[in-house]
Amino acid sequence: MTRSSICKENYEKLFNSLWNPNTGNDPEMMGILQKYIFGEVFTVGELDIKMREMITVTALATMQTLPQLKAHINAALNVGVTPFELREVIYQCAPFIGFPKSLNALGVLNEVFKERNITTPLEKAATVNEENRFEKGSEIQKPLYGDEIANAMSGLPADMGKEVSKFLTEFCFGDIYTRNGLDIKTRELLAVSLLVTTGNCSVLKSHIKGAIKAGNVPETITAAIIQCLPYVGFPNALDALRVVKEELGS
Repeated sequence: MTRSSICKENYEKLFNSLWNPNTGNDPEMMGILQKYIFGEVFTVGELDIKMREMITVTALATMQTLPQLKAHINAALNVGVTPFELREVIYQCAPFIGFPKSLNALGVLNEVFKERNITTPLEKAATVNEENRFEKGSEIQKPLYGDEIANAMSGLPADMGKEVSKFLTEFCFGDIYTRNGLDIKTRELLAVSLLVTTGNCSVLKSHIKGAIKAGNVPETITAAIIQCLPYVGFPNALDALRVVKEELGS
């Protein structure tokens, strides 16, 4: 198959419309973009189309490119990502990009749900309470990261690093990672994709190791980084791929 035929097949599956690269105000750019993304990048690695769209939604939510985010939320739904899973993809971003950007992305998500007659609010996904969120968060954090954050935060003025370490355990791993809808393996792969997008290579190093411990293989992590490439550009993606080589000895 040519890259144009691969692009056509993927595009029509994602967007439920016929592929025509010769329409719009800037057909040249759209033709370049679509054949590159859907005809080439989509062929790299063994990621299925649902995972590719969850990674793409993660990158676009992180970048706050909201028109493109809306298009790919629709595309994700079209290829079988459930509303429940999509909401968790956005929730997963919150510890990494903060609440304002996460709320913007949730606003777009709920706009799409309304347009598609998906009833909101969705079923609650929380599995922890005020009494056990630290304990349940620790059960996920410790096998993946040990005491890495606690050690890194040790020695801050007035020992406030203890509070930061506790917040991370309770919020990131307790409130978010324990939620139903996505397994830990998927959450860690999305975290890698998110950090590729932000360009935060120091934290990416830890999450590549965490993603491996959560059950991802190096080839999957590499493919996820390449899936981000058209959205984040070559500098961020190349830096992330160098981290993969350094951390995994690839």
